[in-house]
Amino acid sequence: MSSTAKQWTPGWFGQFKAFVTRGNVIDLAVGIIIGAAFTSIVNSMVEDIFNPIIGLLIGGIDFSNLFVVISGERLPTLEATRAAGSVALGVGLFINAIIKFMIVAFAVFWVVRAMTRLSLRQDAAKPGPTPTEVLLAEIRDELKRRPSV
Repeated sequence: MSSTAKQWTPGWFGQFKAFVTRGNVIDLAVGIIIGAAFTSIVNSMVEDIFNPIIGLLIGGIDFSNLFVVISGERLPTLEATRAAGSVALGVGLFINAIIKFMIVAFAVFWVVRAMTRLSLRQDAAKPGPTPTEVLLAEIRDELKRRPSV
């Protein structure tokens, strides 16, 4: 077998390679990485800043350990209660998740809003076609409409 023989590749492989190397996929990957880093910041903000303040406001309760036992023995923490085999609803953890979601949604809203404004400014800054270009386009369109001779 000669070394110049072409190796067979599936037809979809070329399409996949073109898809992966497009700028949008790279932008998406960067966005996911930044989103993961942003998530850790939001988690810390909720658990280390908001929870103590909310706990203080509702009477010194450790907000992350706010839970309701459905069956079994209630122990001092949610983790200990669940480890003992009891069934418990993690109300505080659920509220934490809602707070985290709201913070991320709010941040995404502001980023999208800023990007939209930036895009609108760029579109407004783009000059329209010159009168000569408009006239040439009209001539081209008129020539296309005429029957060929």
